[in-house]
Amino acid sequence: MIDLLAGIGGCAAWSYLVCVRGAFWRCAITDTTGFRANPKIWPAVAAIVPARDEAYNIGRSLRSLIRQKYPGRLSIFVVDDQSMDETVRVAKETASAEVVSARSVAVIPGRPVPDGWTGKLWAMRQGLAAVEEGNQRPEFVLFTDADIELGPHVLRRLVSIGRARNAVLTSLMVKLKCESFAERQLAPAFVFFFQMLYPFAWANNPGRATAAAAGGCMLVDRAALEAVGGLEAMRGALIDDCALAAVMKRRGPIWLGLTQDAFSFRAYPTIANFGGMVARSAFAELRFSALRLALAVAGMAFVFLVPPLLVLFAEGWGRAAGAVAWAMMALAFAPTLRFYRLPVIQGLALPLVAAAYVGFTMQSAMQFWRGEGGMWKGRVQAPSLARRA
Repeated sequence: MIDLLAGIGGCAAWSYLVCVRGAFWRCAITDTTGFRANPKIWPAVAAIVPARDEAYNIGRSLRSLIRQKYPGRLSIFVVDDQSMDETVRVAKETASAEVVSARSVAVIPGRPVPDGWTGKLWAMRQGLAAVEEGNQRPEFVLFTDADIELGPHVLRRLVSIGRARNAVLTSLMVKLKCESFAERQLAPAFVFFFQMLYPFAWANNPGRATAAAAGGCMLVDRAALEAVGGLEAMRGALIDDCALAAVMKRRGPIWLGLTQDAFSFRAYPTIANFGGMVARSAFAELRFSALRLALAVAGMAFVFLVPPLLVLFAEGWGRAAGAVAWAMMALAFAPTLRFYRLPVIQGLALPLVAAAYVGFTMQSAMQFWRGEGGMWKGRVQAPSLARRA
């Protein structure tokens, strides 16, 4: 009887996820669906790129910005976040080599991070300050990362979507690198779990409270950002993109979608590498709460691990119900795998991948309790944030 009830519960959970939760699993909201706004005058945009020890990446990222086929004025600000490598030299050499009309590139030396700020948001704030000091303030600010390569038409598409939706924030979830074994197993699930937490259809609906953005590519209405208090309003957030989305959605519509035309080329060659990326902010998602951690682990175990366990160890109707729930899970994951051009049969391994993510979340909590939470390139940021939370 317990097996049967567990199986029915698994089927009910996946029925809710598939049928009710914003159709997150379909991967249907992209930057190529139904946006054809072409303004007569394309607005000015300032791109801000925080960079900390990114000598290996910044050249490729910066070139993709400079080469944007955008009809309007585009100025680029690289904020050196106290790098210890050759980030500044590479950025300046790249800017000098890429001579393009209507493009200006400034490399700004970053100052030490003040108390109460996370490193990335402080770098973004310094870039925004440089933008605000200019004589011609742009209508939009593009926040992107130093490990992101944008296709040549991405900015034009972002502005078109923003204008069509009258959005104060328009964001694209860039494609993660998917080459090593660890990346092929874990990267698609990262996108799947993110959409499950923040269904894009709900985030894009002004009538719902759900708000989310993807930090690698965010186009923000500068005046709207100023009206909500600027980046100071979320200065201590480890998950800065979703914090920014939540603040901006109070001001107006936001839009988030997938894209095949913007990429993260940061490599995670091993499971430990990928897990470190997840662990950096996973416990922050749970607001540094042991109770929320326990509930999250129990929920993940019930939804992802119980169905295959029933198939392996239960009998009769309990096993059948577990098989149905496992099949629903694999079918729901299939569109994400197709988006990453991976075989859909890989969806049967999602329970193992989910178990790995549970481990990463536990690792995140342990790091926090050891005083190492939010570690990124030598910075520990989470403990002071938790005290304020």
